[in-house]
Amino acid sequence: MRPIVRNLIGLGGFLVIWEAAARLGLVTKSIPPFSVVLSRLVELLGDEAFLRDIVATVLAWAIAVVIAVTIAVPAGLLLGSIPGLRVATRAIVELLRPIPSVALIPAALVAIGGGPETKITLAIYAAVWPILFNTIYALDEIDPLLEETARSFGAGKTRVLTSVALPHAAPFIFTGIRLSAAIALIVVISVEFIAGALRGIGKFSLQAYEGGGRMDLLLAATLVAGAIGYLINEGLERFGRRKFKWSTVTGERR
Repeated sequence: MRPIVRNLIGLGGFLVIWEAAARLGLVTKSIPPFSVVLSRLVELLGDEAFLRDIVATVLAWAIAVVIAVTIAVPAGLLLGSIPGLRVATRAIVELLRPIPSVALIPAALVAIGGGPETKITLAIYAAVWPILFNTIYALDEIDPLLEETARSFGAGKTRVLTSVALPHAAPFIFTGIRLSAAIALIVVISVEFIAGALRGIGKFSLQAYEGGGRMDLLLAATLVAGAIGYLINEGLERFGRRKFKWSTVTGERR
């Protein structure tokens, strides 16, 4: 059975259980049946304001991921290639890495303000680490014989990095990007909800919560966020399997 069919069967089973549990009163009355949520979702997809919220969230996510890649890949290559620099920066990296992005919201609001820059900045912060460490790890795993062979043919450090290290590291880097893409989406929506935003799925969810606890709208927005996350991950996973099918890092579905 193909994976997509199994996924659809599992999803269908979950939705049936959700509908039955809500109808039979097996869960709290605040959770509406799936059919009600689906009806609200269809209505929202025809609402221009909600579509703008979706665009705002996806755009902030895309900007954050692109900037995170631009920062983390060169930094990872640098730290992975220069052991002394890696040792010198280990303490600061290990100090910053465990700090949750959500814990930085108050500081970000004071330093940056309440605009879209806040959610983008915090998403960048969260997304940098998986890419950075996957890049460093990839350089650690290079077979020294490959580098020695390249040097024996007269390749300098830059040539070895671009022709040997980077191709070897590419599947690991891509896996880090795929992980960071999911993390960035979670952070963007969380910041929109907690810190407020002019636009975004999180902002819509906050308004639904404050407007009488509208669980039907909240769950409809949650389904949209989940669908976006699924499409992003599925698209990246398919691209990785096609681009790096020679590698066991991204070449197989997990």
